Amino acid sequence: MMESNSKTKDVHAVFESIAPKYDMMNDIISFRRHKAWRRFTMRKMDVQPGQSSLDICCGTCDWTISLAKASVKGKTVGLDFSGNMLEVGQAKINKVGLHDQITLVQGNAMDLPFEDNSFDIITIGFGLRNIPDIIKALKEMKRVVKPGGKIVCLEMSKPTRQPFKSVYYFYFEKILPLMGKWFAKSYDQYSWLPESLKTFPDMQALAEIFRDVGLRNVKAYPLTGGSGALHIGTKGNEGV
Repeated sequence: MMESNSKTKDVHAVFESIAPKYDMMNDIISFRRHKAWRRFTMRKMDVQPGQSSLDICCGTCDWTISLAKASVKGKTVGLDFSGNMLEVGQAKINKVGLHDQITLVQGNAMDLPFEDNSFDIITIGFGLRNIPDIIKALKEMKRVVKPGGKIVCLEMSKPTRQPFKSVYYFYFEKILPLMGKWFAKSYDQYSWLPESLKTFPDMQALAEIFRDVGLRNVKAYPLTGGSGALHIGTKGNEGV
C-alpha cells in the first residue's frame, strides 16, 4: 500500500508540473501518431448519438472532446487526478463550446465516484500504465460501465520485432528524456515516462487481464509496429 501511495504521489507530481506543455510534448515525442491512433480508436468504438461516456485519466481532454462530439448530446464526463491538467482541459472545452455537455471531475481511477452501470462507454488514453493497481482500476471501470458497454484502452506498448524494437527502446529511453529537457525544461519528468512502461504488461498480457476481470469479446490491435496498442472489452449482461 505504501508503494502504491508513493507511485500515486510521484505520478501526480509529474503531471501537475508538465500540464502547460503536455499537448505540445505529445505532438513532438509521438510525431503526432497519438492523433492517428485516437482517430483509429474512434472508428473502432463507433460511438452512437446519445451514448454516455467516461474518459478516465482525461488529461487535457482531447479524447473527452472527441467523445462528446461523436455522441452529439450524450453525457460526457472527464476524470483526472491532476487539477492542472483539468484546468487546461476546461479551457479547451470552453473554447469549443461544449461546457454544457462535458463535466470534469478530479478523482481517482481506482475509486471512481460514480454509481454502478452509469456509462455506455469508458475510455482511458495513455493513463493505465500510470495507475498503481491496473486490475483494481479495470474492475472499477467494469463496475460503472453499463451491461453491454465498452471499456476502451489506448496505451503505449512493447514492440517485439527487430530491428524496430531496438530503435524504439533507444528512442524511448535515451532520446525522449532529452526532448523533454530541450522542449519542456523537464528532463526528470520525461525520464520517468520510460520507467512507467517497463513493468506495464505487453499487448497480449493486457488482453488477458481484460479477460481476467470479466470482460468479454476482448480485442487487441497493435499500432505503429507495436509501439502502441488498443484494447476493447465488453461488459456482459450479468452485471458487475
